[in-house]
Amino acid sequence: MRNAALTLGVIAGLIGLVVGFFGYGYTVFVDRFGEVADVAEQVENVALIRAASLISPILAIAGGAMARSQNIAAGVLMLVSAAGMFWAFGFGVFTMFPIAMCALGGLLALLARQPDTA
Repeated sequence: MRNAALTLGVIAGLIGLVVGFFGYGYTVFVDRFGEVADVAEQVENVALIRAASLISPILAIAGGAMARSQNIAAGVLMLVSAAGMFWAFGFGVFTMFPIAMCALGGLLALLARQPDTA
């Protein structure tokens, strides 16, 4: 279970990085070039999007990397990452996989009772 949590956390973090790059980049683009009605409008909470774009993928990757040795801390980090992505970006076509993979990896890490064998 710890190996599965490791894999899910790292993959979710990498996909989350892509989502984060676009989320952060979108807010910077609209700040720099201005809004275009019905095409490119600034998000309601720019600071939330920018913070979650940076922090959530890092928490997912760190949680995945820790899953084999510190399963409780890893599970908490991955669940916090999933919650952060959900809170900032919502559940949509581009965020469903990193959120679901991160949440599942977090649950698997928390439920792991003993180290994986082999």
